[in-house]
Amino acid sequence: MIKVPCLLLGFVLTCQAGLAQKAITLDDCFTFFKFYPQSAGSFRFAPDGHHYFEAEDGGIVEYDLATGMKTRTPVERADLAAAGNWDEYTFSEDLSKVLLRANTKPVYRHSVLADYWVLDRNTRKTNRLYDKGQVQFATFSSDGAKVAFVADNNLFFKDLSTEKTTQVTTDGKKNSLINGLPDWVYEEEFSPVEGDGMVATAWSPDGSKLAFIRFDESAVPQYPLTWYNNGMYPRYTEFKYPKVGAPNSRVSVHVYDLATGQTTQALPGTEAQDIYLPRIFWTPDNLLCIYVLNREQNNLALALYDPVTAASGMLLTEMDPAYVDMEVCDNLVFLPDNQHFLWMSERDGHAHLYLLPRNQATAETTIQLTKGNFDVTKFYGLDAASGKFYYQTATPTPMDRQVWEGSIRPGDSEPRLLTPGAGTHEATFSPTFDFFIHQWSDINTPPSADVRTREGDALRALVKNERVGQMRKQYGFAPIEFITVKAADSTDLNAWILKPRDFDPAKKYPVLFDIYGGPASQTVENKYNGYTGPWHQLLAQKGYIIVSVDNRGTGARGRAFKKCTQLQLGKYETQDQIAAARHFGSLPYVDPNRIGIWGWSFGGYLSTSCVLKGADVFKMAMAVAPVTNWKWYDSAYTERFMHSTKDNSAGYEENSPINFADRLRGGNYLICHGVADDNVHWQQTVEMVNALVKANKQFETYFYPNRNHNISGENATRHLFTKLTNFVLDKL
Repeated sequence: MIKVPCLLLGFVLTCQAGLAQKAITLDDCFTFFKFYPQSAGSFRFAPDGHHYFEAEDGGIVEYDLATGMKTRTPVERADLAAAGNWDEYTFSEDLSKVLLRANTKPVYRHSVLADYWVLDRNTRKTNRLYDKGQVQFATFSSDGAKVAFVADNNLFFKDLSTEKTTQVTTDGKKNSLINGLPDWVYEEEFSPVEGDGMVATAWSPDGSKLAFIRFDESAVPQYPLTWYNNGMYPRYTEFKYPKVGAPNSRVSVHVYDLATGQTTQALPGTEAQDIYLPRIFWTPDNLLCIYVLNREQNNLALALYDPVTAASGMLLTEMDPAYVDMEVCDNLVFLPDNQHFLWMSERDGHAHLYLLPRNQATAETTIQLTKGNFDVTKFYGLDAASGKFYYQTATPTPMDRQVWEGSIRPGDSEPRLLTPGAGTHEATFSPTFDFFIHQWSDINTPPSADVRTREGDALRALVKNERVGQMRKQYGFAPIEFITVKAADSTDLNAWILKPRDFDPAKKYPVLFDIYGGPASQTVENKYNGYTGPWHQLLAQKGYIIVSVDNRGTGARGRAFKKCTQLQLGKYETQDQIAAARHFGSLPYVDPNRIGIWGWSFGGYLSTSCVLKGADVFKMAMAVAPVTNWKWYDSAYTERFMHSTKDNSAGYEENSPINFADRLRGGNYLICHGVADDNVHWQQTVEMVNALVKANKQFETYFYPNRNHNISGENATRHLFTKLTNFVLDKL
């Protein structure tokens, strides 16, 4: 806590000087996270759509959404004692059982190993799901009578009434065969943007069948990781990681029939093809929908498979000259009439929602539900009873987000805006869509959250973040402004600029670019940033201007803007950041000889590319966990935008920073990496270092043993940002 004398002193100085401000420290930003806002949290809605659950004092309590009043305690602490220190829970649809997760150990970005327990609320008994070890991905059947899970790469299910466990597959083997779980590249590249990772096991609606994807990764090359744990020798692990052009897992979809105990393969022969199967869904009438995506990812087919007759047909084909964006095409909803489905596509140049018939959709029978020169950025769902659907758009500008209600019924009124005004409006709807949790922020205002009716009326506040707002005032946070700069081809680019609070236009200031710039991303959003935002303010207090620019290839501005970088990943992005730096360098209050750039992951790639190809503009650069040659990154991501090195050799060579190491000037380059990064491998930095040494270029590097792509844990974040801050102060 801040001591009272400091507050009093700050108050006096502010009154006397007007512009005085408390100095922001690195501990404020990355140890105590003083300016990090409270969020509304993750709501566990009851099926009735009018209540929600919260874990409290070791039990689970139910609350009324509209009033916030406690209504009952459906699960007492004593009922869950056997599960120990659990961290996640899931109710069955009928609320009769609770699945608890305990002793969780992370595997990759989304996946975990854990002990699972099942509470039967009728008997108040809690039993361990599987006694032979930890498992992954446990999920109830729709009737709550069974739980499917994966152990040692094999699929199982347990009948909760008989306590009998059935092993569905037997050929699972580490680094060889996986049943019911995605392999590394599927988990990383085909997981939904929000929520849990990719799902590769699904119960049929009637609970009679279990569909799963089988990954044969035996031919996929292995990548080693080294772990340093204070032993005589380091520990080594390996996992399957397909890089550009390398073999991917051979995939197939299978359906297990609980009544017969037989497993059949849907769409036989897929395992012989070089394709992706990134999604499986069941229709309301128990048909299996399978996404079939070619390796170049420009042709997506939705196949329907009938497990009773083994017949298959085509629901839809989506094609794009560049690539089919799975984040757009991940919004598939089958209507209860079994005759129609909702789909999202970029076919008219923007991401929009469509209503299509299941019997071979044609242009004549397709209804476009949303229209306009904007992107739909989220689909929240359909209320089948009313015909209303709910979605988010990048409006009134691509930097903002608003929530809308639309209708699938002909003759209904025009779409209705539920959240007027600029900024970022986000929603989490209850299952019946009668209520939603609304959260709003803008770039200078911490988020607030409330409960609203489906009409958009606010019922009660959940979060105000008044403490963070007051802290911003006490520390003299300066306002961030939105501006527009020109791309290398004169396209308007969105940007923001943060100037010191005591900004003097007669002075010359150094400028630091904070960028990411990857496909479909945005750093220029009208949304509060409580993580690196305070660090930007710290640097502004020290006399730096901070800017961020969304180059061509970033999101929320339509298909053409996003996909213009196809086969040249990094080319236009680099050109645009260099053009933006020239613009800022031309301003009367900017020192053109003191412009720097930094970024993480794709941002680390882009900052490296910029300091080499824009050596006459950028004085310094910092890269954290950067890609330095696209051919060393994973197949699914890279080939989506670049195809293979065989088909696009020049694109790879011309856009890999490692090939331009000799252009570095002044030695003002810092490269940092986690040695145990399973995503962007430590190899990327090592090879960049080799190229710099060969070119006789001076640089600095920091590496973090046992840390993954996030470089966190045991003071790593604070340590890293200490170096980044000092490098800015020393070199810029």
